[in-house]
Amino acid sequence: MKKVVIENAKVIDHKKLTDLVKKSKAHWGYTLSQMKEWDNELTINHDYINSNEVFKLSLDNHIIGCYSYLKINHNTVKLDFFFILPNYIGKGFGKLLMHHFFKKIENDTIKKIMVESDPNAENFYANYGFKTIDKLKSSIENRFLPLMQKDI
Repeated sequence: MKKVVIENAKVIDHKKLTDLVKKSKAHWGYTLSQMKEWDNELTINHDYINSNEVFKLSLDNHIIGCYSYLKINHNTVKLDFFFILPNYIGKGFGKLLMHHFFKKIENDTIKKIMVESDPNAENFYANYGFKTIDKLKSSIENRFLPLMQKDI
């Protein structure tokens, strides 16, 4: 039986989490130059972990997924990072992370969740009740990021 654990990320996890995020993003076929352009956006550093709610999903002590969120105001959070290593996509780990996230915010004053989705993840979020409310221009020509919202 494999051991699955979701827990707060620690500052020492920052390199593993950043590698995970970059591998997961690259899974969707983005070019090396696009990935380099997004390097800062895809980096989880010490300050980010210390300043936000960051969680890691481990399978047999190997980090395979993560998510983070931040409070926008007293009733809105932004789901900021949400990534699974490519070999584990489609195997239920995203569902585990999403349910963990919903549990973390359920007793709070949160009424709305926002997420700027990668176009490849829009259907994943839609399966959890997120609705696309806008399209944000991205750094890639003719590509837009779905701005999604879920009311609680």
